[in-house]
Amino acid sequence: MAQLDRSAPVRGASSLASLKLYNFFIYGAISIFAGFLQLYLQEIGMTKLEIGSLMAIGPFVSLFANPFWGFWSDKSRNIRIVLMIMMAGTFVLAQGVFYAPTYTWIYVAMILFYFFQSPLFAQTNSLILGYIDGTGQKFGTFRLWGSLGWALTAVAAGPVIDRYGVGSVSIIFACMITIAFMFSVFLPRQPIASDTPIVTLRRFGKVMFNPYFMTFIGLGVLVSVPNAMNSTFMSLYIVEMGGDKQMVGWAIFTSSILEVGVFLLMDRLLKRKMSMLLGSLILISLLFALRWQLMALASSPMEVVFIQLMHSVTFGGYFYVGTQLTMLFIPRPYRSSGQAVYTMAWGGLSGVIAGFFGGWLFQSFGAEVMYSIGVFFSLIGAFGFGLMWLWNRHNGYQPTVLTEMGNMDEDR
Repeated sequence: MAQLDRSAPVRGASSLASLKLYNFFIYGAISIFAGFLQLYLQEIGMTKLEIGSLMAIGPFVSLFANPFWGFWSDKSRNIRIVLMIMMAGTFVLAQGVFYAPTYTWIYVAMILFYFFQSPLFAQTNSLILGYIDGTGQKFGTFRLWGSLGWALTAVAAGPVIDRYGVGSVSIIFACMITIAFMFSVFLPRQPIASDTPIVTLRRFGKVMFNPYFMTFIGLGVLVSVPNAMNSTFMSLYIVEMGGDKQMVGWAIFTSSILEVGVFLLMDRLLKRKMSMLLGSLILISLLFALRWQLMALASSPMEVVFIQLMHSVTFGGYFYVGTQLTMLFIPRPYRSSGQAVYTMAWGGLSGVIAGFFGGWLFQSFGAEVMYSIGVFFSLIGAFGFGLMWLWNRHNGYQPTVLTEMGNMDEDR
């Protein structure tokens, strides 16, 4: 039986409170950057296609950054320190984006910025999962604080940015990520099992190229492309319809506020069973298709704001279920890497496609066509997850590549 490193600090109530507040502020910080940067870029003269290509840099960089930081988190066995390094880099380079003197420097700053920022959520998930392991705490209880931070920060920042201009985005972002960094300082190092195997590149490759896991990742990319297009261009869509920056803030608020209930409900109702989780992805993909159809038919900014309520069920549901499935696919020593690959697909590869393909669709044919294609992608994803569910129901899931490595969870 694995023995814990007793030299690690005990996880008390104050530490758990710091973990919740860290989630609140790190998600709040990224909501400011993700929700309002596009408006800043448009104000300094960029076209929709240029904005899309610039925003695609982040997902492209994350294709390399997520595995890099995930590997070193597993290798160092200290996710907290790795996260602090990433936050420091994110803070410095974000200022470079906003104060860059030319478009060329903006592109350079964005490449470096996303190298540190894009894996933050994946490593934060790994931090939560590792930190609550053995405590009886639920993942959703901590992740919902991120949703609150995302929603409340966006709606509070909207009027401020409307009044003081998009230049204030950099100040708000800097304050939020600084506070997140401060709360991360109060988190003790996670306990480590003394018989945990050393992470190597060879073993890492065997885990990551499990065919069943890679099928799940591929279908996730398909479903997440329209979600990434919406994240990139929703604010421009609202402004194009006549809405203001405050309306953008409300759209971000409505997209996240109900995630709190979604995570609590899933904590209560969903069992950590692969067949149930795969079945949930079928339903979520169908709801994604409905959401994009409604967006294609929207005729006013207020309609867009209310449609974003579905984001909590669709993105929130997929995020929760995908995180839990990744835990089932990947053995414990490699979970940071597994979460990194999952996030790389969800926010990386899909974001690259969404930035270029979505920007071209939006500029050439309009938002209605862009969202209609999203409906098609989501339906294909639902069909693929249906096939995975049938396969799992009849054949189960016993990947020999992973079981040879041991340390697998009993509930697979």
